[in-house]
Amino acid sequence: MRERLQHYIDGKWVDSEGGARREVINPATEEACAVISVGTKADVDKAVAAARRAFKSYSQTTREERLALLERIVEEYKKRAADLAQSMAEEMGAPLSFAITAQVGAGIGGFMSTIAALKDFSFMEDGPGYKVAYEPIGVVGMITPWNWPLNQIALKVAPALAAGDTMVLKPSEECPTNAAIFAEILDAAGVPPGVFNLVQGDGPTTGNAISSHPDVEMVSFTGSTRAGIAVAIAAAPTVKRVHQELGGKSPNLVLPDADLATQLPAVAMGPLVNTGQSCISPTKVLVAKDREAEVVAFYKNMYSATPVGDPMAEGQHLGPVVNKAQYEKVKGLIQSAIDQGAKLETGGTDLPANVNRGYFIQPTVFSGVTPDMTIAQEEIFGPVATIMTYDSLDQGIELANATEYGLSAAITGDPAKAAEVAGQLRAGMVAINNWGPTPGAPFGGYKQSGNGREGGLAGLKDFMEMKAISGLPA
Repeated sequence: MRERLQHYIDGKWVDSEGGARREVINPATEEACAVISVGTKADVDKAVAAARRAFKSYSQTTREERLALLERIVEEYKKRAADLAQSMAEEMGAPLSFAITAQVGAGIGGFMSTIAALKDFSFMEDGPGYKVAYEPIGVVGMITPWNWPLNQIALKVAPALAAGDTMVLKPSEECPTNAAIFAEILDAAGVPPGVFNLVQGDGPTTGNAISSHPDVEMVSFTGSTRAGIAVAIAAAPTVKRVHQELGGKSPNLVLPDADLATQLPAVAMGPLVNTGQSCISPTKVLVAKDREAEVVAFYKNMYSATPVGDPMAEGQHLGPVVNKAQYEKVKGLIQSAIDQGAKLETGGTDLPANVNRGYFIQPTVFSGVTPDMTIAQEEIFGPVATIMTYDSLDQGIELANATEYGLSAAITGDPAKAAEVAGQLRAGMVAINNWGPTPGAPFGGYKQSGNGREGGLAGLKDFMEMKAISGLPA
């Protein structure tokens, strides 16, 4: 069992000041695979103080110095790819083949999109009679989730470094080792002491200490809407910037004349990728009534043929969901759909036939889902697709928007026709014949899916302050 009991503060690995031990459970074996110390308020205070000291000098670095640092981080990151993949396979159940390609690759992508944005970024813009300066915001607190851990770390750390900020990161306690390796990567790349600090821990203790800290100018959080509300409340008394990427309930609006054979596969795969543990997973499938049977058959065939198995084995199979709580929640949603009258096409609540332990969910498809069903309203963080019908395209759009979330939406069909529909969907991202945005595009949502954007130019700007300067000499 790996021990990661120290925090990385001011360029050194240090013991926690009173932090309790917390075991990390391997979701495939239900046994402990790692242990961390839960960071205390004293640990966070120490990390924030280090970040504040480092801000004085790091905020004055040049574009060229920051670019060189980001590029060194990418090179060091690549050297640790196998270590990162193994940690995620053991701690959050991402199969090795998927972990080293998609999970590790997503982290690199976050840095590369920031490097591209920084190269052309205008730190000073001209206006009519004024100038606008973009400046570092200060000390940024970062709280990241377990489902795409390196992606979410990179989408916060990279723009903060590019902007000239300093930071304190609290990764998910469900999947913490990749963040510890990430700290080692930044150390090897020569990030100055205090610029990046890592405090392991949980939300109620460590996360709250970061969110409420008076010397943190911005808190960037990715996770559930419920937890995001708690972060915002903790941050409110100090009026710091709150930057959030929260839950989703993404539709896949299948246009009436869509070519299913060529246009549906990539979108239908979305709820299977990462065992369905993606905030933009297009689980709510909306289809014209006269094409329901075709779409149901397509999903049923794809999902019933998708294998599930050991995340430590190579292959294109699904792993388990991250922990017992998520396992019980997903099973509960599946059971609720059965109880409320949806038709189970494949999958269900039983363990897959080839495993006898672990938090494994069968790829599951429901038809006959209606808008009032629990599974049609709540986010499903598992490999589950629910199929609903519409009478007209206008009704399909209305069903797509009938949610408190607004993170992402997918449209399956002719791209020209989909482009006409995209503007009517209340979501921060719309993907046509796919389920994810183009790398570097602004990532974020409407309504209760959060505020602010990550990735590329928009993500860089969100980690900066904007200053208007008037009365300058001609």
